[in-house]
Amino acid sequence: MSFTIQNVLIPVDQTYETVNVQINAGQIAAVGSQLEVVGTAVDGQNKLLLPGFFNAHTHSSEMWQRGIIPPVPLELWIAELYEFSPLNPEQIYLSALGTAVETLLSGGTSVVDHLVLIPGQELETVAAAVRAYREIGIRAFVAPLIQDEALSAGVPSGGAAIDHDPYLRSTTATLNLVEEMVQQFHRPAEGINILVAPTGIQLCSDALFKGCIELSDRHNLCRHAHLLETKAQKLLAQEKYGCSAVEHLQQIGYLSDRTSLAHCVWLDDVDIEILAETRSTVVHNPLSNLRLGSGIAPLLKYRQAGVNVTFGCDGAASNDSQDLLEAIKIGSLLHNVTDLDYQHWITPRQSVEMASLGGAKGLNVSDQLGSLSVGKQADLVMYDLTSLSLLPRTDPVGLLILGRPTNAVDSVWVRGDRIVAAGQVTTIDVNHLRQELFQQSEWVTQRRSQELRQVEARYRSVMGLPESSSGYS
Repeated sequence: MSFTIQNVLIPVDQTYETVNVQINAGQIAAVGSQLEVVGTAVDGQNKLLLPGFFNAHTHSSEMWQRGIIPPVPLELWIAELYEFSPLNPEQIYLSALGTAVETLLSGGTSVVDHLVLIPGQELETVAAAVRAYREIGIRAFVAPLIQDEALSAGVPSGGAAIDHDPYLRSTTATLNLVEEMVQQFHRPAEGINILVAPTGIQLCSDALFKGCIELSDRHNLCRHAHLLETKAQKLLAQEKYGCSAVEHLQQIGYLSDRTSLAHCVWLDDVDIEILAETRSTVVHNPLSNLRLGSGIAPLLKYRQAGVNVTFGCDGAASNDSQDLLEAIKIGSLLHNVTDLDYQHWITPRQSVEMASLGGAKGLNVSDQLGSLSVGKQADLVMYDLTSLSLLPRTDPVGLLILGRPTNAVDSVWVRGDRIVAAGQVTTIDVNHLRQELFQQSEWVTQRRSQELRQVEARYRSVMGLPESSSGYS
């Protein structure tokens, strides 16, 4: 299928040009001001065309708990998340659709889903998410979230001897499951990719990390993980390894140009140098870091050191949305308060490059995606510059990144297929999805997490907080 986007605005250097963009067989065939129309004509008048952004770290199934978990740090938040997760494959399917819709309508064409697996239904979990992403047409990087240590192991011991329950599945069985997921679902040419994705050093053994490295090398898979999201994880790494988590992951070989790492809040200068040397990617999730009190990642230091950085929404129970433009805005502006030298601050055009090409680099697809370059796949987003939230006319990219765009996405193409037109998703019935999400949920105003209560006292002690008789509420 061929089509030509006519008279559309694109950023060039520090200005803009009005061009025609020819698309043929799912790829950008030509970009120029005097190009003839090939195939179907698409009106780009008063619109801005950009490469699709990457929602480079999220957990789609968390949608079922958005807005309900109280303001507590990650180690307590996750205890409640896991306690109230009565998911089934149908819910996985619906929340993956919801995640995709919100991502598409906020400028994203790719999603990295660090997918929480239903115990005993792991393959069914991945199958449900893959079905959703195929139906809607978004490019998906499904990263089945795996661990081999119990949840209690994720909190530092503070020197105390603590026996943790064994995890529900052995390391070998977990790696075998991932191998099966790769065999069944990894179809890059069709827009579905499987990543190896241990949750992080806090709940994973070296054996699990090394097994993921072997799978990654053998099947040419990208690697994903959480890394040093909280101060507690930094303390835990010292307990486990006697060095930083970054140093340890480098020693065992997990870091590479195919590795993306979510959060990276509590890294020091030596850690940053290691990420730059290994060409690893940092996925910045500013809203969940603020929501959970995790801290502000040293993003400007990453950029100055040459570390590739991109953006993610994180899951919808720690953000609590999948508005990618919001994450990009906050993730760009937040760092103005961390460095007085304004020449280090992130410009709107740099934000666009981080969200598009930065995401592509982190997933080893920068030769195929991430820029409006001839030969790259047509993962494109066209914004309506007559939208009220993008007016009056000043700088289009500035309006998009620094403003609060609403209903600004006109069209989205993935691999040349138009899956959003006139601001509406064309591949699924979004009204039906809304009804299903509504009917399969209920209003919840009061609930008490026993798991959170059990973890809270130990957490407060290890982190040097005073005892609390009132609990988290």
